[in-house]
Amino acid sequence: MAAPLRLGLAGLGTVGIGVVQIVQKHAAMLAARAGREIVITAVSARDQTRNRAADLSGYAWEADPVALAQRDDVDVFIEVMGGHDGPAKAATEAAIAAGKDVVTANKALLAHHGHALALSAEAAGRVIRFEAAVAGGIPVIKALTEGLAANRMNRVMGVMNGTCNYILTRMEDAGLPYAQVFEEARQLGYLEADPNLDVGGIDAGHKLALLAAIAFGCQVSFDAVELEGIGAISIDDIRHAADMDYRIKLLGVARMTGRGLEQRMTPCLVPMGSPLGQLSGGTNMVVLEGDSVGQIVLRGAGAGMGPTASAVMGDVMDIARGVRVPVFGIAAADLAVPVAAAVAAASAWYVRMTLIDKPGALAKVAAALGEAGVSIDRMRQYGHSDAQARVLIVTHKATRDDVNDALARLAATAVVLGAPVALRIEEV
Repeated sequence: MAAPLRLGLAGLGTVGIGVVQIVQKHAAMLAARAGREIVITAVSARDQTRNRAADLSGYAWEADPVALAQRDDVDVFIEVMGGHDGPAKAATEAAIAAGKDVVTANKALLAHHGHALALSAEAAGRVIRFEAAVAGGIPVIKALTEGLAANRMNRVMGVMNGTCNYILTRMEDAGLPYAQVFEEARQLGYLEADPNLDVGGIDAGHKLALLAAIAFGCQVSFDAVELEGIGAISIDDIRHAADMDYRIKLLGVARMTGRGLEQRMTPCLVPMGSPLGQLSGGTNMVVLEGDSVGQIVLRGAGAGMGPTASAVMGDVMDIARGVRVPVFGIAAADLAVPVAAAVAAASAWYVRMTLIDKPGALAKVAAALGEAGVSIDRMRQYGHSDAQARVLIVTHKATRDDVNDALARLAATAVVLGAPVALRIEEV
């Protein structure tokens, strides 16, 4: 049997302890499957005195993750600390410089610095594996870089933030307003320390940018992702969507067009009977569409100790077996610089607004839409209160630019109260 593969683990939170538990519980199985022992030699975290759900007494301790990354008895540096700068970045760079392979669950780090890190790793003959950074336990990175490597990818899309999916599902199932479910999610510990990373679409946008880079052979371009969170979604929107056999999801979509790379992470309506429409709770789903394979749907736990640690260890096992794949599927030096393209494809739209309830208001709305080139497919009015009326419109296919023009014209009518909500109806 080959020499043991020695791991240095930086970060002993939920995911890090999950990795420790797998290595300790399944030592014999891992060795049999990898053809060599998998052992942890040293660990690092901010607080050595904290009580953790694993026996760490057999491992060397490093207060500084950079020192851990440079140890002679570490072959693979595992980074599960989080953060796109600071210790995570410094330690990852140190590991590469010291000739270590890297496994990380840090989507923010790679979304901001992935290309530079990939160039450094590949120049040093090292690999960076990051299955755990996207969709938790779902093996989507491996699917793209290996299983679907013979396909030209047409589209990548999915629900990639379990917290947002939990909030939207809970609002629908319990009939609760957004603010109440948001607070519930916070108390349950589902939200990041900065909740906007979740509900603002940033966390999911990081993941989409990584998938797009692999799928379309280009450098990561997170800054070009169109981001819109779920904070404007009301319980009425969810009910109205359900009336039309749709559900609202924070949906990421990326595709390469003749104009450039489109990337968006926005709330959309999807058909209730589609795989995405049936997704509930904190589960993630990624849909991959290739020219030869057609559509592949991957569904599973998008976060949590077990699923994320499983993904980390899947990468470790590949390294132990000698599997060496470029970080983003193509040598980093050959990755194209993507041209960012705004989404130009036309679609139907859901538009919800509140009108001053007076004669001629609806006529002004219809005229404003028509002047922008947006035609009405369906219109419904929901009740009256305080001389106001809530109106729902579903349009025929229109571009985002036309819808934006229509919204600007609606604001100038003096009959629309507040900002309308406009959501794309996605064909999935």
